[in-house]
Amino acid sequence: MAVDRQYLVARPLYSDDSISGQYGKLYRHHKGLLYHLTAFLTCDSQRVKNAALSLLPIIGWIKIYRFREWLFSDIVSGISTGLVSVLQGLAFALLAHLPPGYGLYSAFFPAVVYFFLGTSRHLSVGPFPVLSMMIGDVVLRLVPDEPTEAPFNITGFEGMTLTDKRVVVASSVTFLMGIFQLGLGLLQVGFIVIYLSETLVSGFTTAAAVHILVSQLKFVLGLNVNSKSGIFNIFKSLEEIFRNITKTNLADLVISIVIMVVVFIVKEINDKFKSKLPVPIPIEMIMTVVTCGVSYGFDFTTRYNVTVIGDMVKGYEAPFAPNVDVMKHSVTDGFVTAIVSFAVAFTVAKVYAVKHDYTIDGNQELIAFGVSNIFGASFRSFAASTGLSRTAVQESTGGKTQIAGLISAMIVLILIVGIGFLLEPLPRSVLGALVVVNLKGMLMQFRDICYLWRKDKVDLVVWVVTCAAAIILGLDLGLGVGLGVELLTVVFRTQFPRCSVLANITGTDIYRDRKDYLCINEPEGVKIFRIPSPIFFANIDFFRDKLVDAVGFNPLRILRKRNKALRKIRKMLKNGELQLPPAGLKSLIYLDADTWEDEGNIEDLDKPVDFSDLPFRVNWNGELPCNIYVPPVTIHSLVLDFSAVSFIDISALNGLKTLLRDFIRVDVDIYIASCDAYVFEKLLNCMFFDDEITTSMFYPTIHDAVLHTLEEHPSHSKGQEYEKEAQFKISSIQTEGLNLRRTDKQMCTTRL
Repeated sequence: MAVDRQYLVARPLYSDDSISGQYGKLYRHHKGLLYHLTAFLTCDSQRVKNAALSLLPIIGWIKIYRFREWLFSDIVSGISTGLVSVLQGLAFALLAHLPPGYGLYSAFFPAVVYFFLGTSRHLSVGPFPVLSMMIGDVVLRLVPDEPTEAPFNITGFEGMTLTDKRVVVASSVTFLMGIFQLGLGLLQVGFIVIYLSETLVSGFTTAAAVHILVSQLKFVLGLNVNSKSGIFNIFKSLEEIFRNITKTNLADLVISIVIMVVVFIVKEINDKFKSKLPVPIPIEMIMTVVTCGVSYGFDFTTRYNVTVIGDMVKGYEAPFAPNVDVMKHSVTDGFVTAIVSFAVAFTVAKVYAVKHDYTIDGNQELIAFGVSNIFGASFRSFAASTGLSRTAVQESTGGKTQIAGLISAMIVLILIVGIGFLLEPLPRSVLGALVVVNLKGMLMQFRDICYLWRKDKVDLVVWVVTCAAAIILGLDLGLGVGLGVELLTVVFRTQFPRCSVLANITGTDIYRDRKDYLCINEPEGVKIFRIPSPIFFANIDFFRDKLVDAVGFNPLRILRKRNKALRKIRKMLKNGELQLPPAGLKSLIYLDADTWEDEGNIEDLDKPVDFSDLPFRVNWNGELPCNIYVPPVTIHSLVLDFSAVSFIDISALNGLKTLLRDFIRVDVDIYIASCDAYVFEKLLNCMFFDDEITTSMFYPTIHDAVLHTLEEHPSHSKGQEYEKEAQFKISSIQTEGLNLRRTDKQMCTTRL
């Protein structure tokens, strides 16, 4: 049943000045930098307690841990996640061009540290394929397969094997990455991740998935080819693979195909019946155990020349200091990986925080990942973030807190110190196949192209450019290009907003774009203009042009025309060419249109029109004598809707003041509606107001401003005529043989 809902408000018509005076506006004193710095450096017991709880979130959630309800779920979830962590650690180490065993370090150390410092209860911390790929690019650049191609002679590499050098590079870059994350966290700049939009991250991770797919082809096909790095590395790698495609190891290829098909099918079953399955079927672990056993039993290495994992790491190596020379040559890489690591982890953490109704702290997350990577790098692990599939497993199997993450780390620990040797017969093609099949989610992001095409073509440009640049130029440069394009789109949208002319929806106090509605009323002589963005140095010219287009005339040009016309009338009166008899002005000369256009100082033309020395005033919308023409001004009031103007800078403020002054000088009343209090305060502080531009032109709503214009100009609203008219009577003369047409009936009527 339809209900006629309405509200009625009876109140006076307000301007900002009147409402401030009647209701007592408070002008608050804003606290300065010194106050905030003093407050930041002040220390008391409560601040120490809050700092401890902030730096060690475990203190907060362990006190409310429900052991009877949550412990069993965390144990089950931890075991399931730990099995996945083992396999992904082994597989993702290949992306970093490291022996698989070092991936287990990355699955253990960061997870243990995050248990104490992290604010997310569901993140599974460890290696992430995109980060592993980015670390691998640095490893290949500094320690290529061919020693002669190394771009730098790095101090401290003397006497090391190729593997040892790569481990040092990966750990040093990870250490540097952790320093960046820790520094950003301590400086409280976790907000930096907001500049990586979902569109940009989607395009970037899709490109990373393509890089990962190409990098794993050599393992899937069993080829022994050199990996490439740098710009166009993906094309160089494909060229190398296709050049050696005839050397494909059929055993590796068959194993990879079987693994991918089986794992894909079972994963689809897990997704389809996830509500009915108590835990997902650990198909990766099952296939790994089966393949490992078959490889050992049938001696794949000897009989089919299959490359296996080989010697696994046994226990933990002593911590070591990172190589400073490596960090000098990888500063940019360290910063980029730090941002990507945090962006991916924070995005995933937010999803589960919203789902389970708790909060996460971006700055503390930066600190947690920074310390995790610094600590892990000291024990030869490489970059850690979160694994999307691992986190999904941890949450879907009932994980409630980071106790599940700690248990998953214990599973990895058991493998490192106890039974890791059992995986030595595992073919590397199995790890490559597992990596490829787990790329499904990221590769399916190509579907975003169709979605963005329908919804937002600007975001589509960001996605396509980021993805293409990351594929062609490499992940680090591609991310920079994508970020640059994304910021340009923000500037573009802000610099060229969709301005509109508003009109009143009939019978309401609501104003909308006049192009969008049929039943609207546009008050005669009033133009309502809206700019939906901040006004700053980059868009003030655009704002001026759009406003001039909306009103239909350029106020500065009109002002100059009027002053030129008035200057000519004064001169004609002085020279006796124009007389003012009781019946009206009488011109004794007839001028060409160009004769009066080129005299006097142009600077004087920008000043307000001055009638003080004349015995009359001119109505500029009427006819003028002597063929003088001034374009008419069709409006008497201009209302600017500032409801969407969140700030204005000094450059724009000066431009705005000049523009408003020009309108005022051509007799157009200016009203500004819904101005933000902080913008108004900025105008006050910057001496925006003077004798022409006053605070009385500000109104709380558009409707208040429009009603005021109708009160000030009742003749327009009621169709009344001006009361007084003066007639200029034109005579003609003969000059230099040129006969001008004489007519006594030619009249030029001007309202005064």
